[in-house]
Amino acid sequence: MPQPALSQVPGERARKWLAARSAELLPVPYFHVVFTLPHSLSALVLQNKRLLYNLLYRTSAATMLELARDPKHLGADIGFLGVLHTWGQNLQHHPHVHFVVPAGGLALDGSRWIDSSRRFFLPVHALSRVFRGKFVAGLKQHFAQGKLQFHGSQQHLAAPACFSRFLGQLFQTDWVVYAKPPFGGPEHVLNYLARYAHRVAISNHRIVVFENDSVSFRWRDYAHGSKQKIMTVSSHEFLRRFPIHVLPKGLVRIRHFGLFANRRRGRMLACCRALLSAEGCAAHPEIIRQLRCPVCTGPMIIIHRMTSSDLYFRSGLTLTDPVRCGIDSS
Repeated sequence: MPQPALSQVPGERARKWLAARSAELLPVPYFHVVFTLPHSLSALVLQNKRLLYNLLYRTSAATMLELARDPKHLGADIGFLGVLHTWGQNLQHHPHVHFVVPAGGLALDGSRWIDSSRRFFLPVHALSRVFRGKFVAGLKQHFAQGKLQFHGSQQHLAAPACFSRFLGQLFQTDWVVYAKPPFGGPEHVLNYLARYAHRVAISNHRIVVFENDSVSFRWRDYAHGSKQKIMTVSSHEFLRRFPIHVLPKGLVRIRHFGLFANRRRGRMLACCRALLSAEGCAAHPEIIRQLRCPVCTGPMIIIHRMTSSDLYFRSGLTLTDPVRCGIDSS
Protein backbone atom coordinates (compact mmCIF):
# COMPACT_ATOMS: atom_id res chain seq x y z
CA MET A 1 0.00 0.00 0.00
CA PRO A 2 1.54 3.38 -0.98
CA GLN A 3 2.59 5.60 1.88
CA PRO A 4 1.61 9.28 2.26
CA ALA A 5 4.25 11.85 1.48
CA LEU A 6 5.39 12.66 5.00
CA SER A 7 7.46 15.60 3.81
CA GLN A 8 4.24 17.36 2.77
CA VAL A 9 2.89 17.29 6.32
CA PRO A 10 4.18 20.20 8.46
CA GLY A 11 5.32 19.56 12.01
CA GLU A 12 7.12 16.61 13.57
CA ARG A 13 4.13 15.73 15.72
CA ALA A 14 1.81 15.58 12.70
CA ARG A 15 4.31 13.46 10.74
CA LYS A 16 4.61 10.95 13.58
CA TRP A 17 0.81 10.77 13.86
CA LEU A 18 0.48 10.20 10.12
CA ALA A 19 3.09 7.43 10.14
CA ALA A 20 1.37 5.66 13.06
CA ARG A 21 -2.09 5.87 11.47
CA SER A 22 -0.80 4.75 8.09
CA ALA A 23 0.70 1.64 9.70
CA GLU A 24 -2.78 0.74 10.99
CA LEU A 25 -4.51 0.83 7.59
CA LEU A 26 -6.14 -2.43 6.55
CA PRO A 27 -5.74 -3.81 3.00
CA VAL A 28 -9.26 -2.71 1.98
CA PRO A 29 -10.81 0.41 0.42
CA TYR A 30 -11.72 3.20 2.83
CA PHE A 31 -14.52 5.74 3.02
CA HIS A 32 -14.35 9.38 4.10
CA VAL A 33 -17.45 10.32 6.12
CA VAL A 34 -18.15 13.83 7.46
CA PHE A 35 -20.91 14.83 9.91
CA THR A 36 -21.67 18.57 10.08
CA LEU A 37 -23.79 20.52 12.55
CA PRO A 38 -26.23 23.07 11.05
CA HIS A 39 -25.36 26.76 11.29
CA SER A 40 -28.42 27.39 13.49
CA LEU A 41 -26.63 25.53 16.31
CA SER A 42 -23.39 27.51 16.07
CA ALA A 43 -24.07 30.11 18.77
CA LEU A 44 -25.32 27.52 21.26
CA VAL A 45 -22.32 25.26 20.59
CA LEU A 46 -19.88 28.14 21.15
CA GLN A 47 -21.42 28.75 24.57
CA ASN A 48 -21.20 25.04 25.44
CA LYS A 49 -18.09 23.87 23.61
CA ARG A 50 -17.01 20.96 25.79
CA LEU A 51 -20.52 19.58 26.23
CA LEU A 52 -21.67 19.87 22.63
CA TYR A 53 -18.43 18.91 20.88
CA ASN A 54 -18.51 15.72 22.95
CA LEU A 55 -22.16 15.26 21.99
CA LEU A 56 -21.26 15.74 18.31
CA TYR A 57 -18.61 13.05 18.57
CA ARG A 58 -20.78 10.66 20.58
CA THR A 59 -23.89 10.89 18.41
CA SER A 60 -22.12 10.78 15.02
CA ALA A 61 -20.07 7.74 16.05
CA ALA A 62 -23.12 6.01 17.54
CA THR A 63 -24.99 6.64 14.29
CA MET A 64 -22.29 4.92 12.25
CA LEU A 65 -22.00 1.96 14.63
CA GLU A 66 -25.77 1.48 14.85
CA LEU A 67 -26.49 1.57 11.12
CA ALA A 68 -23.48 -0.63 10.31
CA ARG A 69 -24.76 -3.34 12.69
CA ASP A 70 -28.20 -3.29 11.07
CA PRO A 71 -28.57 -6.40 8.83
CA LYS A 72 -30.47 -4.22 6.33
CA HIS A 73 -27.24 -2.33 5.70
CA LEU A 74 -23.87 -3.93 6.51
CA GLY A 75 -24.65 -6.23 9.46
CA ALA A 76 -21.17 -5.85 10.91
CA ASP A 77 -19.13 -4.25 13.68
CA ILE A 78 -16.96 -1.47 12.28
CA GLY A 79 -14.03 0.62 13.49
CA PHE A 80 -12.96 4.10 12.50
CA LEU A 81 -10.86 7.16 13.28
CA GLY A 82 -12.39 10.60 13.85
CA VAL A 83 -10.91 14.11 13.80
CA LEU A 84 -12.89 17.15 15.03
CA HIS A 85 -12.75 20.36 12.99
CA THR A 86 -14.50 23.55 14.05
CA TRP A 87 -13.65 25.91 11.18
CA GLY A 88 -14.29 26.53 7.53
CA GLN A 89 -11.81 28.04 5.09
CA ASN A 90 -13.03 31.54 5.99
CA LEU A 91 -12.39 30.88 9.72
CA GLN A 92 -16.10 31.06 10.55
CA HIS A 93 -17.50 28.54 13.01
CA HIS A 94 -18.23 25.32 11.15
CA PRO A 95 -18.18 22.31 13.54
CA HIS A 96 -17.86 18.93 11.84
CA VAL A 97 -16.18 15.55 12.34
CA HIS A 98 -14.16 13.70 9.71
CA PHE A 99 -14.21 9.89 9.91
CA VAL A 100 -11.90 7.52 8.02
CA VAL A 101 -13.57 4.09 7.95
CA PRO A 102 -12.71 0.79 6.23
CA ALA A 103 -15.19 -0.43 3.61
CA GLY A 104 -16.50 -3.28 5.71
CA GLY A 105 -16.37 -4.76 9.18
CA LEU A 106 -16.43 -7.91 11.30
CA ALA A 107 -19.50 -10.14 11.21
CA LEU A 108 -21.45 -9.78 14.46
CA ASP A 109 -20.26 -13.23 15.58
CA GLY A 110 -16.68 -12.32 14.70
CA SER A 111 -16.33 -15.22 12.25
CA ARG A 112 -15.55 -13.32 9.04
CA TRP A 113 -14.89 -9.99 7.38
CA ILE A 114 -17.88 -8.49 5.56
CA ASP A 115 -17.06 -6.24 2.62
CA SER A 116 -19.23 -3.26 1.80
CA SER A 117 -19.64 -1.98 -1.71
CA ARG A 118 -16.61 -0.03 -2.89
CA ARG A 119 -18.95 2.71 -4.12
CA PHE A 120 -21.44 2.75 -1.25
CA PHE A 121 -20.92 2.36 2.49
CA LEU A 122 -24.06 3.38 4.40
CA PRO A 123 -27.09 5.37 3.13
CA VAL A 124 -26.37 9.06 3.61
CA HIS A 125 -30.05 9.94 4.12
CA ALA A 126 -30.34 7.41 6.95
CA LEU A 127 -27.08 8.63 8.50
CA SER A 128 -28.41 12.21 8.40
CA ARG A 129 -31.77 11.38 9.99
CA VAL A 130 -30.38 9.15 12.75
CA PHE A 131 -27.59 11.63 13.54
CA ARG A 132 -30.08 14.50 13.79
CA GLY A 133 -32.39 12.50 16.03
CA LYS A 134 -29.60 11.43 18.37
CA PHE A 135 -28.09 14.91 18.64
CA VAL A 136 -31.44 16.60 19.31
CA ALA A 137 -32.27 13.93 21.92
CA GLY A 138 -28.92 14.68 23.55
CA LEU A 139 -29.68 18.42 23.59
CA LYS A 140 -33.04 17.72 25.19
CA GLN A 141 -31.42 15.59 27.87
CA HIS A 142 -28.75 18.19 28.63
CA PHE A 143 -31.44 20.87 28.93
CA ALA A 144 -33.50 18.73 31.32
CA GLN A 145 -30.38 18.18 33.44
CA GLY A 146 -29.62 21.92 33.53
CA LYS A 147 -26.23 21.51 31.86
CA LEU A 148 -26.64 24.01 29.01
CA GLN A 149 -25.60 27.65 29.31
CA PHE A 150 -27.47 30.47 27.55
CA HIS A 151 -25.99 33.94 27.13
CA GLY A 152 -26.61 36.99 24.97
CA SER A 153 -28.62 36.16 21.86
CA GLN A 154 -29.27 32.65 23.17
CA GLN A 155 -30.65 33.71 26.55
CA HIS A 156 -34.29 33.34 25.45
CA LEU A 157 -33.70 29.60 24.92
CA ALA A 158 -33.47 29.14 28.68
CA ALA A 159 -37.29 29.17 28.73
CA PRO A 160 -38.57 25.59 28.26
CA ALA A 161 -41.20 26.60 25.67
CA CYS A 162 -38.65 28.50 23.56
CA PHE A 163 -36.13 25.68 23.76
CA SER A 164 -38.77 23.17 22.71
CA ARG A 165 -39.62 25.29 19.65
CA PHE A 166 -35.91 25.59 18.86
CA LEU A 167 -35.53 21.80 18.91
CA GLY A 168 -38.56 21.45 16.63
CA GLN A 169 -36.99 23.81 14.09
CA LEU A 170 -33.89 21.61 13.92
CA PHE A 171 -36.03 18.87 12.34
CA GLN A 172 -37.17 21.14 9.51
CA THR A 173 -33.87 20.92 7.61
CA ASP A 174 -31.74 18.00 6.48
CA TRP A 175 -28.41 17.76 8.28
CA VAL A 176 -25.36 17.44 6.05
CA VAL A 177 -23.56 14.10 6.03
CA TYR A 178 -20.92 13.42 3.38
CA ALA A 179 -19.88 9.83 2.64
CA LYS A 180 -17.75 8.96 -0.37
CA PRO A 181 -14.68 6.87 -1.14
CA PRO A 182 -11.69 9.17 -0.60
CA PHE A 183 -10.12 10.49 -3.77
CA GLY A 184 -6.59 9.14 -3.87
CA GLY A 185 -7.23 6.46 -1.24
CA PRO A 186 -7.14 6.54 2.58
CA GLU A 187 -3.58 7.88 2.54
CA HIS A 188 -4.87 11.06 0.88
CA VAL A 189 -7.45 11.63 3.64
CA LEU A 190 -4.94 10.87 6.41
CA ASN A 191 -2.53 13.31 4.82
CA TYR A 192 -5.27 15.95 4.70
CA LEU A 193 -6.29 15.35 8.33
CA ALA A 194 -2.69 15.33 9.57
CA ARG A 195 -2.23 18.88 8.30
CA TYR A 196 -5.17 20.10 10.40
CA ALA A 197 -5.25 17.75 13.40
CA HIS A 198 -2.34 19.37 15.22
CA ARG A 199 -2.95 23.07 14.67
CA VAL A 200 -5.74 25.60 15.09
CA ALA A 201 -7.77 27.08 12.22
CA ILE A 202 -5.14 28.65 9.96
CA SER A 203 -1.45 28.23 9.13
CA ASN A 204 0.99 31.07 8.60
CA HIS A 205 1.42 30.44 4.86
CA ARG A 206 -2.25 31.31 4.25
CA ILE A 207 -1.83 34.83 5.68
CA VAL A 208 -0.96 37.14 2.79
CA VAL A 209 -0.54 40.54 4.45
CA PHE A 210 -1.27 42.46 7.64
CA GLU A 211 -1.54 46.19 7.05
CA ASN A 212 -3.82 49.18 7.68
CA ASP A 213 -5.36 47.38 10.65
CA SER A 214 -6.63 44.55 8.43
CA VAL A 215 -5.59 40.97 7.66
CA SER A 216 -5.71 39.34 4.23
CA PHE A 217 -5.57 35.55 3.92
CA ARG A 218 -6.07 32.87 1.28
CA TRP A 219 -9.17 30.72 1.40
CA ARG A 220 -10.79 28.15 -0.85
CA ASP A 221 -14.38 28.81 -1.90
CA TYR A 222 -15.89 25.31 -2.06
CA ALA A 223 -19.28 26.73 -3.02
CA HIS A 224 -17.83 28.05 -6.29
CA GLY A 225 -15.61 25.35 -7.73
CA SER A 226 -13.04 25.34 -4.90
CA LYS A 227 -11.52 28.53 -6.29
CA GLN A 228 -8.74 30.05 -4.20
CA LYS A 229 -9.51 33.62 -3.18
CA ILE A 230 -8.19 36.36 -0.91
CA MET A 231 -10.32 37.51 2.02
CA THR A 232 -9.60 40.73 3.88
CA VAL A 233 -11.07 41.39 7.32
CA SER A 234 -10.33 43.90 10.05
CA SER A 235 -7.79 42.89 12.66
CA HIS A 236 -10.57 42.91 15.26
CA GLU A 237 -12.66 40.51 13.16
CA PHE A 238 -9.67 38.25 12.57
CA LEU A 239 -8.98 38.15 16.31
CA ARG A 240 -12.66 37.38 16.92
CA ARG A 241 -12.69 34.43 14.51
CA PHE A 242 -9.42 32.78 15.50
CA PRO A 243 -10.04 32.15 19.26
CA ILE A 244 -13.43 30.59 18.43
CA HIS A 245 -11.52 27.46 17.39
CA VAL A 246 -9.42 27.03 20.51
CA LEU A 247 -10.78 23.89 22.17
CA PRO A 248 -11.45 23.63 25.91
CA LYS A 249 -8.43 22.31 27.80
CA GLY A 250 -8.32 18.52 27.77
CA LEU A 251 -10.89 18.04 25.00
CA VAL A 252 -9.61 15.27 22.72
CA ARG A 253 -9.68 16.26 19.05
CA ILE A 254 -8.67 12.84 17.62
CA ARG A 255 -10.64 9.76 18.69
CA HIS A 256 -11.04 6.09 17.74
CA PHE A 257 -14.32 4.18 17.84
CA GLY A 258 -15.82 0.71 17.58
CA LEU A 259 -13.34 -2.01 16.73
CA PHE A 260 -10.52 0.52 16.82
CA ALA A 261 -11.26 2.07 20.21
CA ASN A 262 -8.00 2.60 22.09
CA ARG A 263 -8.28 -0.35 24.49
CA ARG A 264 -8.92 -2.92 21.78
CA ARG A 265 -7.41 -1.48 18.60
CA GLY A 266 -4.27 -3.63 18.56
CA ARG A 267 -5.98 -6.99 18.90
CA MET A 268 -8.89 -6.08 16.63
CA LEU A 269 -6.54 -4.91 13.87
CA ALA A 270 -4.73 -8.25 14.18
CA CYS A 271 -8.06 -10.09 13.96
CA CYS A 272 -9.19 -8.12 10.91
CA ARG A 273 -5.90 -8.73 9.13
CA ALA A 274 -6.12 -12.45 9.89
CA LEU A 275 -9.66 -12.69 8.55
CA LEU A 276 -8.75 -10.68 5.45
CA SER A 277 -6.00 -13.17 4.68
CA ALA A 278 -7.02 -16.69 3.61
CA GLU A 279 -3.77 -18.02 5.06
CA GLY A 280 -4.40 -16.13 8.29
CA CYS A 281 -7.87 -17.64 8.64
CA ALA A 282 -6.57 -21.16 8.21
CA ALA A 283 -3.79 -20.60 10.70
CA HIS A 284 -6.08 -19.12 13.36
CA PRO A 285 -9.27 -21.19 13.58
CA GLU A 286 -9.71 -19.96 17.18
CA ILE A 287 -10.82 -16.59 15.83
CA ILE A 288 -14.23 -17.96 14.91
CA ARG A 289 -14.98 -19.08 18.47
CA GLN A 290 -16.01 -15.82 20.08
CA LEU A 291 -16.23 -14.83 23.70
CA ARG A 292 -17.80 -11.56 24.81
CA CYS A 293 -16.14 -9.12 27.20
CA PRO A 294 -18.26 -8.82 30.37
CA VAL A 295 -17.50 -5.07 30.52
CA CYS A 296 -17.85 -3.68 26.98
CA THR A 297 -19.59 -6.75 25.43
CA GLY A 298 -17.13 -6.58 22.51
CA PRO A 299 -15.78 -9.80 20.98
CA MET A 300 -12.82 -11.37 22.76
CA ILE A 301 -10.32 -13.19 20.57
CA ILE A 302 -8.03 -16.04 21.58
CA ILE A 303 -4.57 -14.83 20.65
CA HIS A 304 -2.55 -17.54 22.37
CA ARG A 305 -3.13 -20.47 24.69
CA MET A 306 -0.53 -20.52 27.44
CA THR A 307 0.79 -23.83 28.67
CA SER A 308 2.65 -24.48 31.90
CA SER A 309 5.89 -24.32 29.91
CA ASP A 310 4.98 -20.85 28.61
CA LEU A 311 4.38 -19.68 32.15
CA TYR A 312 7.69 -21.13 33.25
CA PHE A 313 9.81 -19.57 30.54
CA ARG A 314 8.03 -16.17 30.63
CA SER A 315 8.10 -15.80 34.40
CA GLY A 316 11.72 -16.77 34.93
CA LEU A 317 10.64 -18.99 37.83
CA THR A 318 12.15 -22.42 38.48
CA LEU A 319 10.28 -25.68 38.40
CA THR A 320 11.18 -26.22 42.04
CA ASP A 321 8.15 -24.07 42.92
CA PRO A 322 5.25 -25.70 41.01
CA VAL A 323 2.58 -23.66 42.80
CA ARG A 324 4.10 -20.31 41.84
CA CYS A 325 4.66 -21.59 38.29
CA GLY A 326 0.95 -22.38 37.96
CA ILE A 327 1.58 -26.08 37.45
CA ASP A 328 -0.72 -28.68 38.93
CA SER A 329 1.52 -30.74 41.19
CA SER A 330 -1.10 -33.33 42.03
